[in-house]
Amino acid sequence: MALNDADFYDVLIVGAGLSGIDAAYRLRERNPELTYLIAEGRERIGGTWDLFRYPGVRSDSDIFTLSYPWNPWRGDRTMARGEEIRNYIESSARDFGIHPHISFSTQVLAADFDTAVDKWTVRMSVDGADRVVTARFLYLCTGYYRYDAGYRPEFPGEEQFTGRIVHPQFWPEDLDYTGKNVVVIGSGATAVTLVPEMAQKAGHLVMLQRSPTYLFPYPWSDPMTKAVQRFLPRQLAHDVTRYRNMGLTLGLYLFCRRFPKASRSMMRRMAEHYLPTGYDVAKHFTPAYEPWDQRLCVIPEGDFYTAIGDGAEVVTDTVDTFTPDGIRVSSGREVEADIVVTATGLDLIAFGGIEISVDGEAVDPGRKYGYRAYMLNDVPNLAWAVGYTNASWTLRVDLTAKAVAELLAHMRAHGYTRAHPTLGGAEPAEHKFFDLSSGYVERSGDRLPKAGDRAPWQVRHNALLDAVDARRYDVTEAMVFSRTEPMVEVVDVDGDVVVEESREESDEHSEARR
Repeated sequence: MALNDADFYDVLIVGAGLSGIDAAYRLRERNPELTYLIAEGRERIGGTWDLFRYPGVRSDSDIFTLSYPWNPWRGDRTMARGEEIRNYIESSARDFGIHPHISFSTQVLAADFDTAVDKWTVRMSVDGADRVVTARFLYLCTGYYRYDAGYRPEFPGEEQFTGRIVHPQFWPEDLDYTGKNVVVIGSGATAVTLVPEMAQKAGHLVMLQRSPTYLFPYPWSDPMTKAVQRFLPRQLAHDVTRYRNMGLTLGLYLFCRRFPKASRSMMRRMAEHYLPTGYDVAKHFTPAYEPWDQRLCVIPEGDFYTAIGDGAEVVTDTVDTFTPDGIRVSSGREVEADIVVTATGLDLIAFGGIEISVDGEAVDPGRKYGYRAYMLNDVPNLAWAVGYTNASWTLRVDLTAKAVAELLAHMRAHGYTRAHPTLGGAEPAEHKFFDLSSGYVERSGDRLPKAGDRAPWQVRHNALLDAVDARRYDVTEAMVFSRTEPMVEVVDVDGDVVVEESREESDEHSEARR
C-alpha cells in the first residue's frame, strides 16, 4: 500500500501481528465508515510468529484461545506450530479484507498529538524513505518487547570461544547443528521448546540453567475437541472449545495461586512420572519460587522430559567463563560446545520503542497508569494492545479491540475528537503491570506503565471475569471527552481573510471527577 505525506486516517494501527489484525477486524465491525491504516515494520504479516523461526517454535498456550473468536481455528491439535499460526493470521487478513490496508516495511518512529486540532502527526520510515501521516486515533499493536534485540547478557570469555553463538530471536537460516555438541543457555519457554527439537539431530545437547522452571505437560490433542468438531457446527465447536480451555487454564492458575504447596507437589510428580527413575528432580526441576510467580512452561506430551530420557542433559549451574571449546561452569566442569544458543529472554519495552509525545512533550510510559490495561491516563486518543501473562494473548487483546471500537463509536456519535482517561486527582496504589517475578519483567524496571489497586486502573489476570465485565463497561467511566471545531476562515471588514483558532468544547464525565 503506497503512502503519501499528509495522508489522513481516522485510525492508525501499528503492527500486523495477532493484535493488529484483530484490531482492524473489530474496528471495521463496529465502525465500518472509519478509514484506517496498518503500519507493519516487517515484510510479512505475523509479528512474533514471523520474527521467531527457531526449531520447534510453537504456541505456549492452546491455539483455540490464541486464535480469533471470529475466525475458527481449523485444526484439532491443542497447540500449533509457529508457521501455522503465521499462515492463519495472514489468511485471516486476506479473507476478511484487511490485507489491502497494510503498509509493509513501514517503521513508525515517532508520534506527536496536537491538542489544537486533535490529531496525531506520525513520522515513519517506508522502505527507507521518510513519510509523515496524520491520524485521529493511534492504536499500538506492537507487543511489549523489542523486535530488534533480545536480552543478551555478555558472558566472560566469549571472545575465545571457537564455536558459534546464536540468539533464538535471530535464528540463522544456515545453522546446521546435525551431530554437533549444543548448549542451550536458559530454562524458559524458548529453551524448553528448543531442547526436544534440536536433540533429534544434535550429537549431544545440554540445557544450562541457572535455576529451574515449572514445566507442565499438555496434550497435543484431546478427545473432547475432536468430538465437538465432529458433531457441532464449526463456529459453535470453536466457541465451546475456546471457553472450555479458557476455564481450564484459569482454573489451573487459580489452583496454583491458592494451593501452592499442592501444585508444587503435583508438578513434581509429573516430572517423576516422565523422567527416568532416580533422576534428580529436586535439583533440576524444583524452582525456588511458587507456581505462577513466573509463567508456567507448557511441554506438549512431556516432550522435554522425553528428550532428557533419550540423552539430552540438564546442568543446573552458572557460567564461569567461555573457553575455546565450550563453557566452564562455576562448579568447575567444562561443558563442550560447538554451538551455544543464548535463550536468555526478551527485552521489554512499551509501544515498540516509538517516541510518543503530546504537544511536543514526551510521554514516559513508566510514569503513567494503565486504564483497563489499554489506555494511559491523560494521554489522548491512544490505545495499546497487550495480552495476559497467565492465558492466551488474544483473550485480552480482543477485549481491548472491542473496547476501543466502542470508544470510537461513542466519540463519533457525540462528535468528540478527543478522549483520555483521568485519575481524577487521586492516584491509586501502585502495582506492577505484569504480576510476575520473571527476569524479563524485573529487568523492565519503569519502562512499562503502572497498574493501580482499583478499577478501572487494575490490570487483572482473570480472562473470564474480564470477559463478563466487558459486557457492562461504561465507556465514559473516568474518561474526559472534548471536541475541537475545525479552523474557519472569516473575511474582516477590509476584505482580508482571517483564520480563527479552533474552538474546544469539553465534556468531562462525572465519574472522572470523583
